[in-house]
Amino acid sequence: MTPLDQGAALWLSGMGPIAARRAAQGLADAGATALAVFGVAGALDGRLRNGSLFCPEQIVDERGRAYPTDAPWRTRLQQRLASTQLPLHTNGSLLSVQNPLLTTADKSAAQQRHAALAVDMESGAVAEVAGERGLPFIVLRAIVDEVEDTIPAALNNSVDAWGRPRPLALITALCRHPSVLSDLPRLYSRMQRATQALSTAAKATGSAMAWPS
Repeated sequence: MTPLDQGAALWLSGMGPIAARRAAQGLADAGATALAVFGVAGALDGRLRNGSLFCPEQIVDERGRAYPTDAPWRTRLQQRLASTQLPLHTNGSLLSVQNPLLTTADKSAAQQRHAALAVDMESGAVAEVAGERGLPFIVLRAIVDEVEDTIPAALNNSVDAWGRPRPLALITALCRHPSVLSDLPRLYSRMQRATQALSTAAKATGSAMAWPS
């Protein structure tokens, strides 16, 4: 946990609901009065393109449970983000899943079932902890993969919980599936654009990402 300005703190959880729940619990145990999720997501709707921002009205999980985000806090973020001129979506739901959706077919099926605009693996766990502790929460995500994008399973299994390449696993994957080499530039470009959007958003929002005191 890293202390920030305005009494806020940052916990880099890594990928997945287990890590996200651990981080949310750790922050709550340390005295957090609100929880914010900041990172990347995949699109389930064609209107959300790579590099756009999504600040959803609610989080839904695979069991059909819904967790509304804090509306005044979300409005405060929207006002700050308007200056960035980045595409920003503030209506609709974000689906949080246990395992990544790698294919267009998987994404389309998830969108039809849950009517969500984007998907991640962490926000549901944080929303659940927020509900258990009676804390307001909010989510801001930048879109990496678009709904038409397919992520080769061989490449997905070649990164660690922090999204960093696992060299031996990556080399093995490329040896076994050389065709996926052509996907690397596209995936790298997608991630670069998403992280740049997050950086711009962080500079624009500043203390607005912290719960209003």
